[in-house]
Amino acid sequence: MLMPLEGIRVVDWTIWQQGPVASVMLGDLGAEVIKIEERVGGDPGRGLLRMGGIDLTDRPNFYFEANNRNKKSVALDLKTPAGREIVYQLVAKSDVFVQNFRQGVAARLGLDAITLRQHNPKLIYASASGYGPQGPDSGAPSFDYMAQARSGIMLAAGEPDMPPLAIAGGIADQMGAIMLAYGVLAALIARDRYGVGQDIDASHLGSMTWLQGLSVAARLMMGVAIPRQARAGASNPLWNHYRCSDGLWIALGMLQPDRYWADLCRVLGRPELADDPRFRDISARTVNATGCIAILDAIFATQPRAHWITLLTDGGDFIFTIVNSVDDLPNDPQVQANQYVQNFEHPAFGATQVVGIPVRLSETPGSVRHPAPEFGQHTEEVLTDLLGYSWEDVARLKHEHVIA
Repeated sequence: MLMPLEGIRVVDWTIWQQGPVASVMLGDLGAEVIKIEERVGGDPGRGLLRMGGIDLTDRPNFYFEANNRNKKSVALDLKTPAGREIVYQLVAKSDVFVQNFRQGVAARLGLDAITLRQHNPKLIYASASGYGPQGPDSGAPSFDYMAQARSGIMLAAGEPDMPPLAIAGGIADQMGAIMLAYGVLAALIARDRYGVGQDIDASHLGSMTWLQGLSVAARLMMGVAIPRQARAGASNPLWNHYRCSDGLWIALGMLQPDRYWADLCRVLGRPELADDPRFRDISARTVNATGCIAILDAIFATQPRAHWITLLTDGGDFIFTIVNSVDDLPNDPQVQANQYVQNFEHPAFGATQVVGIPVRLSETPGSVRHPAPEFGQHTEEVLTDLLGYSWEDVARLKHEHVIA
């Protein structure tokens, strides 16, 4: 079956997470992604888990696999003219170049957009940055943690009196990657329509600002961002989460609570609360939210979550769901049914579950086809099959330490 980006070739000069995930997204949609790695050491993401003391003897490196599936690896010394010449030849036969190095690094190595466009005028040059291409901090280094701090999300998560909270999993890197891939897709359409290549920048800061767009819009138009809210005093008790007797949580999501309040009181076994003057309508419940939530806390704490799920499912048209941990997520039946997590036969480790593709295309779906490459796995293949180097050339380049 055809995939959306079949026939598109991407040269991927990225490390860690933000840049690599952007090119993973393109590879998942069918693009041929050729990852350029430094001849000595390669992408430092290859060694991140081992540095943390994690034994990878019998399991994949989840960090590198998630960030580099569906790619080929070519190991080059980019400080040599011969190594750069290989990149120039690749660029001449490619559509997109992706990089996420600190401002100025690409230019020093002759891998900046101006130089590469001498070899391919319609090249799409995509940069994943920390703080954007302009401004006093445009050249400052950034990682996910820096992005969470700078973007305000650390002080948006949690409750009012909590210190800044970091969110696990590299979410700023993921968001920056999503926005960069989005930009590449738009640029590919523009190239086909208008015949132009162009530069793209998607930064940690800009992407995380967009992620929090509603709260930022509130700040811009109302003078204050949407504040942290204490669970115990949430203004709408039916837009809140409650702990059940088994320690599991359930979340209610009724934005028009007066439609549901009487039925909810009935299902919870407290019908008299529907007519309690403290709680009878949204205005009263807002004024008395702390007391209302305390009553609901006590009710939900009397039974396990499965009990409440059954009552809420059978008792009315309520809007609610379970509160999952990330450990719970792979076993969620909705995650499984939609293949948001899917099975993959890893050539080294056998049956492996991997994160699936979040967007479904009915006629040209993406796919997870290949694991992350071994270091330099495709160097000889790319040089001989794509660029026309002879085996004598390959031997010479190895001898000269240009390729691994």
